[in-house]
Amino acid sequence: MYSIGEVSKKMNITPSTLRYYEKEGLLPFVSRTKSGIRSFNDADLNRLRIIECLKKTGMSIKKIKQFIDWCSEGDSTLNLRYEMFLERREETLRQIEELKKTLDVIDYKCWYYEMAVNAGTEKVHCMLPPEEKRTMPYA
Repeated sequence: MYSIGEVSKKMNITPSTLRYYEKEGLLPFVSRTKSGIRSFNDADLNRLRIIECLKKTGMSIKKIKQFIDWCSEGDSTLNLRYEMFLERREETLRQIEELKKTLDVIDYKCWYYEMAVNAGTEKVHCMLPPEEKRTMPYA
């Protein structure tokens, strides 16, 4: 069993975020000691990993709550959960493609400024032969 502080450190989630998750119904099975202190088990940590994963895909707290509810309902919601993860997968792949485009622009700017810094001027780009010039990619 883990305290909220231990879970916070282990999962890199603030205690206030953990309390918020519980308030929003994302952690319905977190137990409490007789004195009311939250007590997390390994299953709770696994649920937190899934919650954090879904958050990183841009899923709203409301939709994550729906997923948690489906899990509580059991096997009758297996298809709904499967479809939700297929959708999250597609969204994640879209995000990866966007990030690749962003990285292309950043790589270009790194090349651009490395050349300028080494030459001591941005004018170096005007002096490059056409075959060495690069065009700025668009994200």
